[in-house]
Amino acid sequence: MLFQAENMKKDIKIPEVKDVHVAIVQEKHLEYKTQDWNAYIINNTDKDLETVLIVSQGTSEDKMTPPMRHTISKLPARSYAKIEYLQEKVLALNNSFKVTYFQGNQMFDKTFVFRKNTINAKALQNLPLMQLKGVLAN
Repeated sequence: MLFQAENMKKDIKIPEVKDVHVAIVQEKHLEYKTQDWNAYIINNTDKDLETVLIVSQGTSEDKMTPPMRHTISKLPARSYAKIEYLQEKVLALNNSFKVTYFQGNQMFDKTFVFRKNTINAKALQNLPLMQLKGVLAN
């Protein structure tokens, strides 16, 4: 039985993720008059993303945040959606966003990582689709 499961695993092909990004954007919170960091998923492809599952977590050598789970049922082509707010404290951690989604019947999977202290005002750049500046994950 183990042999059969191993053979099945090697037959599963998960293609490379292209033109889907996770970005961290600094935005003004109008009600609280603060500058907040928010994570977004960007679909810069010509196809809708379906059943988007995102698990985010911050980690370091001695600290770990609880995993946060998010679901987006459909992210249309050439669009973006907010994932979550990031507290200032977690910017000092490695922040990962494991993203799994479907395009048609094909499953895609990628972990986007922001290394500790790389989310900052000096690292801001133009983002695909968004008329904002932010930090793109590797």
